[in-house]
Amino acid sequence: MKAMILAAGKGTRVQPLTYDLPKPMIPILGKPVMAYLVEHLAQHGVTDIMVNVSYLHEKIEEYFGEGHQFGVRIGYSFEGYTNDAGEVVPQPLGSAGGMKKIQEFGGFFDDTTIVLCGDALIDLDLEAALREHRSKGALASVITLEVPWDKVSSYGVVVSDEDGRIRAFQEKPAQADAQSNCVSTGIYIIEPAVLDLIPAGQPFDIGSQLFPLLVAQGLPFYAQKRQYNWIDIGSIKDYWEVLQSVLMGKVANLHVPGTQIADGVWAGLNTSIDWSGGTRIEGPVYIGSGCRIEAGTTIIGPAWIGHGSHVCGGAEVVRSVLFEYTRVLPGVLLDEMIVFKDYSVDRAGQMRHVSDYEKDAWGNARDRRSLRRDETPPALYAAQ
Repeated sequence: MKAMILAAGKGTRVQPLTYDLPKPMIPILGKPVMAYLVEHLAQHGVTDIMVNVSYLHEKIEEYFGEGHQFGVRIGYSFEGYTNDAGEVVPQPLGSAGGMKKIQEFGGFFDDTTIVLCGDALIDLDLEAALREHRSKGALASVITLEVPWDKVSSYGVVVSDEDGRIRAFQEKPAQADAQSNCVSTGIYIIEPAVLDLIPAGQPFDIGSQLFPLLVAQGLPFYAQKRQYNWIDIGSIKDYWEVLQSVLMGKVANLHVPGTQIADGVWAGLNTSIDWSGGTRIEGPVYIGSGCRIEAGTTIIGPAWIGHGSHVCGGAEVVRSVLFEYTRVLPGVLLDEMIVFKDYSVDRAGQMRHVSDYEKDAWGNARDRRSLRRDETPPALYAAQ
């Protein structure tokens, strides 16, 4: 079996994280979410992997290379072009269109292929899914998951008969209209012949265009109902909730890195924590390598402090996530927030720029200046 990881999307619902990162590179416990997928594929003996890339493609390619460090082989298909000014312009072809381009270029899809979105964590038993796919003589299979009926309006619903043959799809139906509570998880198993149905040279989507075509033509197309962990980072709100669950130990096979230095507190290498002055750290908390935590700081978990960060005395970080090199200034309260460079996002998904705050709340920890914009250094007062 081969694999295709879909990684060409821009990830607009996860902004501001995707201002500077392609969605598959968003970190979970300090590691890109796509890295977990590649490791899972390798564990199940899937070692030939193609990845379609577009937006900020170089960040994915530079991190994963040709896959040697994961024990796999990775190839890339860039979707876009360079304009007259020499600028790289992303131009995604859609999930199916991107696969058609790969097939026309080098014929990669000559075996059964599992297709996965590059922005989800899974622990699916791939061997069992492949056995069911082949036992039914399926041309394509969709891996589904049952969700509570009051959640169906958030997903693409798959309608199938008793033996699993797919009859219809419903895109985010109202609960009253939903014909099933089995939803697509964006994981598909396909045979090479499926690629022949995709038109060349144009954007084409798997879920909304290719799969309805399979149903319309009456081809052997099946849904598999499986019980497994599927953690989708669909929005910034999802991301905050995923990290909270991971730090609370609710996600199997994901463990907080570093060394445990106190009850519920883990730290990376060479951290500096001043426990004097009433410093209070309540786990679960991870403090990355090279962080500085000043006296009088309060950190309440679940919280993740990215490497190289600096939390000044009197600051409070409560159930929040700080990306690397974040300096939280004195007296600031960050409550249920994600801080990424110049932006914050609260639990509800509301985004703010640091300049929107009356006083600076955080800054770049690599900047030696730790004063707010409205503060004047004491030396200047002395000179006046």
